Amino acid sequence: MSFDVNQLKHFPNEPGVYLMKDSKGTVLYVGKAKELRKRLKNYFSPGQDGRAMVPFLTAKVDTIDTIVVRTEKEALLLENTLIKRHQPQYNAVLKDDKTFVSLMINDKHQWPQVRLVRYKGKPSEKGQYFGPYTSAHAARQTYDLITRLFPLRQCSDEELKRRKRPCLLYGMKRCIAPCVNKCTQKEYDAYVEGATRFLNGEDKQILKNLYEEMEAASEALQFEKAAGLLKTIRQIEHVTDTEQIVDRAGGANCDAWGLYRLGNEVIIVVLLVREGKLVGSEQDRFKEVAANDEEILESYLIQHYKKHPAPKELLLPFSLSSALEDILETKCAVPKMGEKKSLVKLAGHNAKTLFEQQDPEALAEKTLLELQETLKLSRYPKRIECFDTSNISGSDLVACMVAFTEGMRESKRQRYYHIRGITKGDDYASLHQVLLRRLTRAKEENDLPDLIIVDGGKGQLNIALDVFKELDIATVDLISLAKEEARHDKGMTQEKVFLPHHSEPILLPLRSPLLLLLQKIRDEAHRVAIGFHRKQRSKRTLTSALDNLPGIGPTKKGALLRKFGSVKRILDATPEELSEIKGITKKDVQTIKKLKTK
Repeated sequence: MSFDVNQLKHFPNEPGVYLMKDSKGTVLYVGKAKELRKRLKNYFSPGQDGRAMVPFLTAKVDTIDTIVVRTEKEALLLENTLIKRHQPQYNAVLKDDKTFVSLMINDKHQWPQVRLVRYKGKPSEKGQYFGPYTSAHAARQTYDLITRLFPLRQCSDEELKRRKRPCLLYGMKRCIAPCVNKCTQKEYDAYVEGATRFLNGEDKQILKNLYEEMEAASEALQFEKAAGLLKTIRQIEHVTDTEQIVDRAGGANCDAWGLYRLGNEVIIVVLLVREGKLVGSEQDRFKEVAANDEEILESYLIQHYKKHPAPKELLLPFSLSSALEDILETKCAVPKMGEKKSLVKLAGHNAKTLFEQQDPEALAEKTLLELQETLKLSRYPKRIECFDTSNISGSDLVACMVAFTEGMRESKRQRYYHIRGITKGDDYASLHQVLLRRLTRAKEENDLPDLIIVDGGKGQLNIALDVFKELDIATVDLISLAKEEARHDKGMTQEKVFLPHHSEPILLPLRSPLLLLLQKIRDEAHRVAIGFHRKQRSKRTLTSALDNLPGIGPTKKGALLRKFGSVKRILDATPEELSEIKGITKKDVQTIKKLKTK
C-alpha cells in the first residue's frame, strides 16, 4: 500500500466526494461522505470495514483527491457525475450500452399504433412508452395480446399513405382499416385509449366496459358481436387473472427495489408496478464492488433515473440519504408493513433467486471462500463446528455441537454433552470441558473440523485457545461470535467476530451473506442447546417428583419406566394401564394420578 495513512489527519472533515487513484492516476473508486476524514480513516483502520473488496482497493491506492461541497445533496450529485465520467473499477457503474425493450404508442400521429421498440439510454422517438420488459419474449407476448384485443393498424406510415384497399388483417378482424376510412376517428381513438389503459394496468375497468357492451349487444340480438366481445373478455381474464400482491397495492405507480450481495458481487432488482399491477422487472449485476449496500443503491438510483422517468414512489429495502428525494423529485419510502412491504420483500427475494440460479454447490463454495478470505482463515472451512452451553441458575449444565459441511447443516454429526463435575453456572469451565472432550476424540479418530465457532467474546475465544494448546492443535481455525448485548433473536444486529491474536474484532456489514451464514450456524447451536437443556430440566423435575411419591420405591419405579419409557407417559397412562404393572396397587394408581393433578 503506497498511500501514506498519516496524510488523513490533514484531510477536511466536511461533506464531499473522494477519488481514490492508483500510481498511474487512474480513478479506482469514487465515494461520498458527510465527514470526509472520518470516512476515509475507516478504509485504513483494521476491523472497521468488513467489505470483502476493501483490502484489494486500498492496496492499489496511491493518492486520494477530495472535493468539498456544502450539502449531502451536492455530494450525491457530484458523486454520480464523477462515476459516470471516470467509470471506476470498484464502483457499480450502470453501462450506457444496455438495450431496453418496450412497447410504444406513437400518440402524436393521427392513427397511432402499438410498436415494439428497442433502444439504448433514452428513446429518441416521441410517444408513450410502457416497460421496459425483462425480455424480448415477454414484450412480444404482450404485443401479440394487444394486437388481438385492440385492432389498431400495424403497417408503416408509408404503407398507410399508399394503401388503396384493406390488407389481410382487416379480414381477420385484427385491424379496422383507417387507411381506407373503414372506421371513424372516434372509433379508432377509442381503441387507442383502450390499449393505453390496458398497458397501464387498468384491465378491470376495461373488462367492466366490455361486459356492459356485450350485454347491450345481446339485448339488441347482435349475437355475433356479443360472442366476439365474450371471446375478448376471456382472453383478457386469462392473462390478468393471476393473483398478485400488487393487485392490492393501492393502484399507485411505484418501483420496488431489492438488493442481494455475496462478497464483492451485487445484484440489484426493481419490480415495476403501474396502476397497481406488476408489469415487469429489471436487474443488474456488478462485480468487484467496494461500496456498501447503501452507497451502491444510492448511486445506482441516481444513474437509473437519469435515463428513466421516476414513478410517484420508490419502495426501498433500507433507508438512504434524505437528499435523494430532492434529486430524483419523487417520494422514497421504506415500508414497514402491508402490501408495499411485501413488494420490497419480493424484490429482494428475486435478487437472491438470481444468485441461487447458479450451481448451489458453486454458490456455497463461493461463500465459504469469501469467509476464508475475509477472516484470514488458514484453511478452506469445508466443515464448521459450533459449540454452545446452556444452564439456568447453574443447574442442568449441558452443551451441544452442531456441524455444517459445505455450508449446509449435517444433522448426523450433531452432539449433546452433559457437563460433569461443575456444580455452578461456570460458562468458561463448561466450554473448556466440552471442547476438550470433543477435540480429544476428534484427534483420536482423525476427524478434526476446519473451523470452530464458539458463542461469545474474547473470554470464550481464549478458553478455546487454551484447549488447542493443551491438545497441540494447530491445523484448525477458530473464531468467536458475539451478538449485540447478548441477544439471540432473529433481529438484524451488529456482530463482533473475534480472531485469535487480534486485539480488535471484525465488524461484518449487517446484510453481509458471510455474517448471515455465521449467524445461522451460531443461532442453530443456541437453539439446540436451549432445547436440550429444557428437556433435561423437565426430565429431572418429573423424575424427582416420582422419587418422592409415597409407596413408590425403586422396584416399582423401575417397572413403571420399563413399561412406559418416561415419567410423562406414566402420568398420562390410564388407571387400567397402570394396574397391569406387577406390584402396582390401586392406592399406588391413586397416588400417581394425584401427582398429575398438582
